[in-house]
Amino acid sequence: MKIMRHVPNFITCLNLFSGCLACVSVLHFSGDAKFLAAFCFIALAAVFDFFDGFAARLLHAPSKIGGELDSLADVVSFGVAPGCIIYIYLESTLAGSEYVIAGLTRNPLTGIEFLGFLLPVFAALRLAKFNLDTRQTTSFLGLPVPACALFWASFIPSLNAFSLPCKGGIVLILVGVFCGLMVSEIPMLALKFKNARWEDNKWSFLVVLIAIITIGFCALSQKPLLGVCLSIIAYLLLSLVHNIAVKREN
Repeated sequence: MKIMRHVPNFITCLNLFSGCLACVSVLHFSGDAKFLAAFCFIALAAVFDFFDGFAARLLHAPSKIGGELDSLADVVSFGVAPGCIIYIYLESTLAGSEYVIAGLTRNPLTGIEFLGFLLPVFAALRLAKFNLDTRQTTSFLGLPVPACALFWASFIPSLNAFSLPCKGGIVLILVGVFCGLMVSEIPMLALKFKNARWEDNKWSFLVVLIAIITIGFCALSQKPLLGVCLSIIAYLLLSLVHNIAVKREN
């Protein structure tokens, strides 16, 4: 049926819609509920992002418009949405305080909070690069934007649970780190399972296993979002270990 060809694009549109709801949640909800709602919608967008490609392969309905639509949806769901989270967090963290740069005391709400929107800028650069790069069929070069978004959507509410000095500074430093990771040439693991055999997918299985254990352990401590955040960090570390192992084998 011809209508089946549109199923993958419909799922991609659900990804985009979820990203829009994440933006609305963090901008208009109050208290910690805004971050929790934004995380849920970004996680939902990630699910749709996985299944649109799966549906395209299952239905033998890949298309050029589908590939372009997927990137446009990802810019919103995994770029603009986490950018809004960082913006709102920095705005609330810096409000009512002062900081000093080059010996000058400045009002905090003069642009620092807008640095959170570097994330969607670099997410767009990452996606444009991915669309043109033929090397990224079985693995990734640079941090995938869904992983970056899930980190920030879980990190910000987790950060609120701890009493740490200079939280705004920590966030700004990490924004720079993650922007760099997205456009870097560092090989990253892709969770693309060839089959059900451990030997052929051991690194992917390790990522999933560590994520389940970490999220489960943190959930027992009533901090499941911290588990998601730590799982993304574990994914980064496993990718680096995998790179070292591959170089030794070669």
